[in-house]
Amino acid sequence: MDFESNSWIGERLCYYPRLFGGVMLTAALLGVSTSYLTGISAPTLPHLLPKLSIFRKKKRGKKRIRVYMDGCFDLMHYGHANAIRQAKELGDELIVGVVSDEEIVANKGPPVLCMEERLSLISGLKWVDEVIANAPYAITEDFMNRLFAEHKIDYIIHGDDPCLLPDGTDAYALAKKAGRYKQIKRTEGVSSTDIVGRILSSAKSISQNRSNSSLPSKDDNMNHVHAEEKMSKIDHISSFLPTSRRIVQFSNGKGPGPNARVVYIDGAFDLFHAGHVEILQSARQLGDFLLVGVYTDETISELRGHQYPLMNLHERSLSVLACRYVDEVIIGAPWEVTHDMVTTFNISVVVHGTVSERNSSTGEEHDPYAVPKNMGIFRVIESPKDITTTSVAQRIIANHEIYVKRNTKKEASEKKYYAEKQYVSGD
Repeated sequence: MDFESNSWIGERLCYYPRLFGGVMLTAALLGVSTSYLTGISAPTLPHLLPKLSIFRKKKRGKKRIRVYMDGCFDLMHYGHANAIRQAKELGDELIVGVVSDEEIVANKGPPVLCMEERLSLISGLKWVDEVIANAPYAITEDFMNRLFAEHKIDYIIHGDDPCLLPDGTDAYALAKKAGRYKQIKRTEGVSSTDIVGRILSSAKSISQNRSNSSLPSKDDNMNHVHAEEKMSKIDHISSFLPTSRRIVQFSNGKGPGPNARVVYIDGAFDLFHAGHVEILQSARQLGDFLLVGVYTDETISELRGHQYPLMNLHERSLSVLACRYVDEVIIGAPWEVTHDMVTTFNISVVVHGTVSERNSSTGEEHDPYAVPKNMGIFRVIESPKDITTTSVAQRIIANHEIYVKRNTKKEASEKKYYAEKQYVSGD
């Protein structure tokens, strides 16, 4: 610990230790009650040495490290969230730049999500402290100087995968040259390109199933449908390798307090979007602890069709866990809320939004919220946005040719990345 002297006494202590000790002892004795020495009036120690503050601790606060990370964050997924988490670990405060729609169009093609939706997703991440809207795709010298001067940024962060401009140059070359660049490890097994591919594959599966309905034989039709379902599942296989450590990294690690009002909301949370973020925020405001149930892949397939979910259970759970409004997740929650669930998790209120997706052909055999309704703890809340997984997917399907062309180019660069990939330390 650093100290500084504020009087001549401190400077001479090391030379006159016995003299100083004698002075202190005499002062202490004189400060004792004078009940036995009537008539003697001696000043107490504070009066004898009114300014004997020999040592004073230096007020030297530790500088908080501010780091910056940017991206398009289109079709937000757990890979983006993990990159944000890693970036936050390199500093005390994380500022995230969201690239403008115009810059994305110029460098990558049309974005699926608009700026407002992407800002909502980034702001909803638990590791983000500040957001800069309409950031440039490339770190120009002017923008870099603004980051350093106006936003007090210490380091600029990006993943180990290359980020190249249309002319082939490195988008972060200036930051590297300035010595203010730090690298994190890319999260394997997912990318926006991969998700677009899953959506296009799902659309193809739906189209083929519709054409199969014209087959003359019912048995032949069913055989073709099952074959297409099998191929669709193969197309949708994720290369993500879930680990217990990753779940721990995303978790808050805290349970509800003994008197906490626990709010429960469940759903598929497939292709995590701005609508999910805002309904979770609304649900969290109803209590002290938000518990989110994420349906199994099998449940979603039964409710919405075999081409769903687009993201598997672990992928969807991580996306939900990354949201700042979520306290805990049930990974593989049952479709029906039971009395045992309510008791086990001490649930105070069960909520459901006004916007949800379900295949009408599944029928209404029984109400999954019958128990909480009978208990008087069920509540419907207005969904802030009418965005759904299907509506987001339809944006890609509607511009099929553009995204097929873009994906073909991106898939080639990703194959090259994996072919040349080397081990990078990090998590």
